[in-house]
Amino acid sequence: MIKNDIINAVAEAAHVPRQKATQAVETIIDVLRQALSRGERIELRGFGVFLVKPRKRGIGRNPKRPTEEVQIPPGFTIRFKPGKELRDMTGPAEAKAPPSGTPSTGPQS
Repeated sequence: MIKNDIINAVAEAAHVPRQKATQAVETIIDVLRQALSRGERIELRGFGVFLVKPRKRGIGRNPKRPTEEVQIPPGFTIRFKPGKELRDMTGPAEAKAPPSGTPSTGPQS
């Protein structure tokens, strides 16, 4: 789904002209963008939470020259944590977690 699909869905669901739906969607996206740029947490109940998290500096590899190390500066990244309702809609948690009572397959000491 792209922004155009969202605009069309809003126009149809709200029974408003496409121009007004475009303005509404653009305004929402702009407000979200501004809040994230200020480092604010955005919580949409039933959907999820957007968080701005610090990212540590690190060392990466140049894909064209794998032996060459590249310094990655510290910065910020945006994380999304889905809400319970969204997680429930996208699939059961049991399918992702190993069955209880099963021993861990992690490294043994």
